[in-house]
Amino acid sequence: MTTQTWIITGASRGLGRALAEAALGAGDRVVAAVRRPESVADLAAAYPRTFLAARFDARDVDAAGELARVALDRFGGLDVLVNNAGRAVVGAVEEVGDAQLRELMDLHLFGPAALVRAVLPAMRARGAGTIVQMSSQGGRMSFPGVSAYSASKFALEGWSEALAGEVAPFGIRVMIVEPSRFRTEFNAGDVLEFTEASETYRDLLAAVRADMAGADGRQEGDPARAARIILSLVHGDEVPLRLPLGREAVERISGMYRRGLEEVERWAETARAADFEGVPASARPI
Repeated sequence: MTTQTWIITGASRGLGRALAEAALGAGDRVVAAVRRPESVADLAAAYPRTFLAARFDARDVDAAGELARVALDRFGGLDVLVNNAGRAVVGAVEEVGDAQLRELMDLHLFGPAALVRAVLPAMRARGAGTIVQMSSQGGRMSFPGVSAYSASKFALEGWSEALAGEVAPFGIRVMIVEPSRFRTEFNAGDVLEFTEASETYRDLLAAVRADMAGADGRQEGDPARAARIILSLVHGDEVPLRLPLGREAVERISGMYRRGLEEVERWAETARAADFEGVPASARPI
């Protein structure tokens, strides 16, 4: 395989860590963008020539340009960006405040967007590159209690789908990864945030809260296997725009598409009746 240089945010643990280990094991170069560089000191010691830990807060849009420059200065190029850093807030819409919602948007949309903008000039100059956006099955479907998380991931996916069409002519690929539950620290008590349960929604969301809180350490997804799949796709000739990752993600997202199509077809005639009569359909460039 051709050696590639990666930037991976949130690489200190979970899928980000597994991806860094897989890429380094394959002979690639990795810039781990982490809040605490000491958290990846073992990788720095094991791979002194091909690994760099960069202090970085994925919410800091002003720091994106410097991170890209650090990667280019150290390794002379940039092939892969993985926007991986993320977390969730669990609570009803009325329980999640503006500050919590905005923080997730900063982490899952505005931060990744700034980093993509920062790396695109170098990728365009090379005529190649891969952007991996770590979304979630919650980026294609939602349910009570995860409105804030899904809102930020839905936004990332819509933004990334447009991005994919814009950069494809320059040889740059975009892959949106939609994992199910993987055995990371996503559901750990010091990572997953719960709003204070209100009297109104306590019983309604009790099962969701218990499920989310009780999943840590029991998730069926293997981060190492997921990382190897992503690595092989990045090094391959073709990447999917969306990659549901894990059996549950495949099944739940497939079911969502089927239910959505059934609903569109059920209400199709009602919806078509909203158009002016005799006006031809719009002609769009895409």
